[in-house]
Amino acid sequence: MRATLLTIIGIHGIIHLFGFLEAFNIIEFEAISEPISKPHGIIWLMAFILFSVALILNVFQQDYWWLAGIVGVVISQAIIAVNWNDAKFGTLLNIFILISILMAFSAWNFEQKVSQERKKLLAEQITLPGEIITKQDIAHLPNVVQNWLKSTGILDKSSIFSAYLEQELLMLMKPGQKKWMEAKASQVFTVEPPAFNWSVNLKMNAFTKVLGRDKFENGEAEMIIKLFSIMPIVNIKKNKKVNQAALQRYLAEIIWFPSAAVSPYIQWEAIDDHSAKATMNCGETSGSGFFYFDDDGNFKKYAAMRYKDADDSHPTEWTVAVIRSQTLNGIKIPVEAKVSWKLPEGDWTWLQLRVTKINYS
Repeated sequence: MRATLLTIIGIHGIIHLFGFLEAFNIIEFEAISEPISKPHGIIWLMAFILFSVALILNVFQQDYWWLAGIVGVVISQAIIAVNWNDAKFGTLLNIFILISILMAFSAWNFEQKVSQERKKLLAEQITLPGEIITKQDIAHLPNVVQNWLKSTGILDKSSIFSAYLEQELLMLMKPGQKKWMEAKASQVFTVEPPAFNWSVNLKMNAFTKVLGRDKFENGEAEMIIKLFSIMPIVNIKKNKKVNQAALQRYLAEIIWFPSAAVSPYIQWEAIDDHSAKATMNCGETSGSGFFYFDDDGNFKKYAAMRYKDADDSHPTEWTVAVIRSQTLNGIKIPVEAKVSWKLPEGDWTWLQLRVTKINYS
C-alpha cells in the first residue's frame, strides 16, 4: 500500500513538472493540447514541489507529509479543472492521494490524542523522590513474593513510579486463524495512582491497518479501535466488566515494574511455595489474579478469571506465560511471553509479545 502511494505521488508530481517545462518551452508536453502560460507553469511547478516534498517526507516516515500532500492535491485539482478535457483522469490520482492523506492525518491525530493523555497521566502521578526499596518494605509480603522481588534485583534501588515500554507483537484476532499479524505497541504505566495507557498499530494485511488504544485510570477502562485509523469499530467505556479486566491486566503487567508489588492497592495471599494470589482495589473496581514462580523465585505465569468481551456473561481463564526473561536497566523482567484464553475447545494463544525497550522514572 505504501509503495503504491509513493509511486503514484512520484508519477503525479513528474506530470506536473512536465507542465512547467512545457510552459517555458523546455519540452513539449503533448498530453495537454492547449498552451500553458508561464504564470500557469509556475503553478504546475508548485504542485510538483509539494508532491516531491510529500514524497520525501513519506519515504523518511515523517508524520507531517500529509501537510504538503493536501496543498499539492488542492493545487493539482485546480490545474485539472482548468485543463479538464486533457487532465480529468488526474482526478483519480488526486482522490487516491487524498484518501491516503485522510488516513495519515487521522493516524497523526490519534497519536496526538494518546500523547496528550500520557502527558496528563504522568503529570498527575504521585512520586516520592529518593525512596529506596528495602527488605523491610517487602517483609509483610508472602515469602514466595519476597523471593520473586529479590530475584528481580529491585532491592536497594529507587522505587519505580512510572514506566514506558515498547513491544513487538504477533496477534490472532479469532480462534482458528492461522496467520499471525504483526503489530507494534507502546505503553505507559504509573503506580500512584495505578494506571496504564497502551496503544497499538496492527498490520492486518498489505492494505489494512488498525490503530487501538486501551487505558485504565481511576479504576475505569476505555478501549478504542479504529480501522484504517479512521473508522471506529470498538469504543467501550464505563463498563464494569471491562474495568475489571483492565485492572487484572494491570496486575499481570506489574511484572515489568516489580516494585509496584508493595503498592497499598494490592494485597497478597500465599497459596503455596510457588504461587500467590494478588487482589487489587482501585476506585470502585476490584479484581484478583494468581502469580506462579519457579524454585528460584523467577516469575513464570499469571492467571486470572477475566472477561474476554464486554458482553460476556462469565469470565474466562486468561494466562500470561513467560518465554524468556532478561535484565534491563538493572531489573530482571520477562521480555518474551505468550498470552492465552482457556476456551472450551482448548487453550487459544492469541498473542506473543517481545519487549524491545523499557524505561523507568
